[in-house]
Amino acid sequence: MTEALYGGVRFFQYRCKKGARGRIYETALALARMAHQAKALFIVNDHADIAVAVDADGVHLGQDDLPIEYARKLLGKKNIIGISTHSFEQAKRAEAAGADYIGFGPLFPTSTKDAGEAQGPQKLGAIRQLVTIPVIAIGGINHTNVQEALQAGADGVAVISAVLSAENIRLAAGDMIRLLSEVRRNL
Repeated sequence: MTEALYGGVRFFQYRCKKGARGRIYETALALARMAHQAKALFIVNDHADIAVAVDADGVHLGQDDLPIEYARKLLGKKNIIGISTHSFEQAKRAEAAGADYIGFGPLFPTSTKDAGEAQGPQKLGAIRQLVTIPVIAIGGINHTNVQEALQAGADGVAVISAVLSAENIRLAAGDMIRLLSEVRRNL
């Protein structure tokens, strides 16, 4: 996280699919403190209770996690609640339930997450027209296809491998941020 912070990233999601909840809590607590010191936003994946316990800025839910309505009761109105969606129905339900944003995808093939078949930019564009909350493109986003995601209507992108697999995380993060800014200027 430190190198990505130095590279300019200001929104982090802690995602740990396997592991003891106590360990997830300890790691999330340390990461939340680090993010907040750097004035970055920090959300916890899947665990609304841990997000509250570590004073995270919010939670990102999956379709099989705590329903948005109950996560909102735990987190309150000021915290961010996002949810991964993979269909028109899920996107509409998420907005109606009070999600602050949706993650939509996987947009492109990805090895980071088993979330089914790639949805593609066209479907993201249709989702963008369907909901009024921000749509974050997830899945397989990298330096060569981020422009497609934004042109299709994504308000932002979630990136893992394109930055964390790089030899120089700080440089990869900075490059991605510059590319995002450049693409947005040209839209």
